[in-house]
Amino acid sequence: MLVFNTFKFGFPQMNALCSSFPPSTQFYMLPFYFLLWCSPFSPFPSLPGWLQGRHPGRAASCPPGLGDMSDPFHSAYLRGNLGAFAADMRRMINAPELSDVKFIVGEERKVVYAHRCILAYRCEAFRAMFAKQHLSCDAKGDDVPFDLSDVQPDVFLAVVEFLYTNCVMLSSRIALDVLTSAVEYGLDELQRLCVDYINSTLTVESACEALQAAVTYRQTDMKDKCLAFIEGHTKSIVKTRGFHELSDPALLTILQSDLLTIDEADLINFVREWAHVNSVVLDKPVPEIGKEVVHELRLFLLTPEELTILEAENKKDNFIAMDKIAEVWKFHALKKSSGIAVHLLRRRKGTRPRDHHKYLSLYHK
Repeated sequence: MLVFNTFKFGFPQMNALCSSFPPSTQFYMLPFYFLLWCSPFSPFPSLPGWLQGRHPGRAASCPPGLGDMSDPFHSAYLRGNLGAFAADMRRMINAPELSDVKFIVGEERKVVYAHRCILAYRCEAFRAMFAKQHLSCDAKGDDVPFDLSDVQPDVFLAVVEFLYTNCVMLSSRIALDVLTSAVEYGLDELQRLCVDYINSTLTVESACEALQAAVTYRQTDMKDKCLAFIEGHTKSIVKTRGFHELSDPALLTILQSDLLTIDEADLINFVREWAHVNSVVLDKPVPEIGKEVVHELRLFLLTPEELTILEAENKKDNFIAMDKIAEVWKFHALKKSSGIAVHLLRRRKGTRPRDHHKYLSLYHK
């Protein structure tokens, strides 16, 4: 009864409510009163200090995002210094101490030390690699190093650095190779970092190699950035080694653009050079090398005089099929463009004007 009176008279609102019932029933109403106080729908404006912080409908003040910190059962996710963590993890890279796996990397056979648990939980490709080794070898087989002769040590260490720290140090020398490894290991975030770096550091010398990687690995954003750079520097880029090493799909990506800043006659000559280089490398005839890309050459932009020179040159290597040249002669004779693919009649951004272009229905704008 003493507890009841203490509870009742300690709070004016409760005392008023209790008084509305006969004295003989007030004691038995105590559980109801208490539940009403603790309810989120309680009509009473506040709780005493010894109940504050436990009321489910009224949390005590606390830092934003952390909930009711006065509740001893409350939990919160807090972050420490991520930079310090990354620095500590970086110290473990290629550290023999406490390592449990070795890789023999590159032609120079460089030994790289690592930790299975980190690589396996960060990369499914490494997890599968370790599992396969464990199943195919006895207990001592786990100590056998992995041979990675087809990757440069600096490239592999960059991948390891990302797996340990979620950061990576890139340079123009290794960025494309790191991207290749990121694709092979299924590391999407590392791919994104490589693409961002490559897009921001394009040069005349690197643009075609970057475009080739973008086409190969289906990196659409990177392909668009590379193409835009090539469009603005076409005259210089067609002279590079990277241009001569382009695959058919990558070169077609360039030739389909209306924004190339080069005249068509010059472009045809550089594409012919590309075909000759690849004919030697792949040991295939020039016509076979060029059979796809010649369809994107805009021969209709050439004057009859230029076409005569092209036809004489073409007799040496048959780079362009004779029926395509005959189709251009027909256009010049009839001055009609009907039946010709529309894009082959469009001037590119760098196309020099010719008198016969007035018969073309579409121009670059």
